[in-house]
Amino acid sequence: MPNQDLSVRWAAAAAGARVFRAPGATVVACADLAHWDRLAMAGTPDALAELIREVLPLVGPSFRPFGAEELVAAVVARVPELEMSARFAWMETETPMAPVTDAPGSAPEASETPVGGAAVRAGWLDEAEWGEVTALLKESFPDSYAWPGAPGVRRWAGIRDGGGRLLAVAADAWSTPEIGFLAGVATRREARGRGLAAALCGFVTDDLLDGRERVALLADYDNVAAVATYRKLGFATLPVAAARQALRFAT
Repeated sequence: MPNQDLSVRWAAAAAGARVFRAPGATVVACADLAHWDRLAMAGTPDALAELIREVLPLVGPSFRPFGAEELVAAVVARVPELEMSARFAWMETETPMAPVTDAPGSAPEASETPVGGAAVRAGWLDEAEWGEVTALLKESFPDSYAWPGAPGVRRWAGIRDGGGRLLAVAADAWSTPEIGFLAGVATRREARGRGLAAALCGFVTDDLLDGRERVALLADYDNVAAVATYRKLGFATLPVAAARQALRFAT
C-alpha cells in the first residue's frame, strides 16, 4: 500500500472495528471485512509483533494480520505463532474512468459505454434482482468474496443483454467514507472477452469515487485476466499479504 495507515483507516471505518494501540503500532480488528476477519496493521515490525501477541488472544484465531506484504512478513518473522497465509494485490485508483457528465454530488443510475462497436448499459440493480446475481456468481465466480446480503456488501451493478439476461455484475462492498471498494466482479463465461467487466468496473468506480479519495479492490495474482483488466483501467498494483495462526499453535 502507499502507506501503512491506508489499510488501518479502511478497517477502522468499517462496522464493528476495534482499535488497539501501543507506542509505534496500531492494529484494527474487524470481522467480515472483505470476507475475512482481519487485523489491519500499521507501525514498526518490532512494536507490531508485541501488540499482535497481546491482541490475538482477545480476538480469537480467526483474525488474520493484514497489510503491506513486507510488513506482514516482518511481523511473521518475529511472531512464531504466525505463518504467512496469502500474498495478493491491493489495487487502487484516484482517477475517474470517464468524463463526469452528471451534476456535482449526484450518483449515476446507469451509463452507456461502447463495447465492441455497440453501446452496453451498466446500472445499479434493485434488491429484487439480487437473486440473479447469486445465480451468476454460483455459475461463473463461486470463489467471490462478495455475495448479495453478506455483511458489508451494499449494492450490485450489472449489465444485461438485449433479452434482459444478466451478463456481468460488480459490487459496492466494504466501502468507507474515504475509500470506495469494488468486489464481486464476474462475467458469464459465454460473454467473456467482450469488455463487459471493464465497462462495468468503470461505471462502479466512477460512482464510488464521488466524494471519496480513491477506489480499491483486492485481487489474486493468479487471476491474470482480472488483474490485467484493472491495470488497463488505471488501477495501481500494490503487494499485500495476510498471515494466520500457525497450525502447531492452534487450539
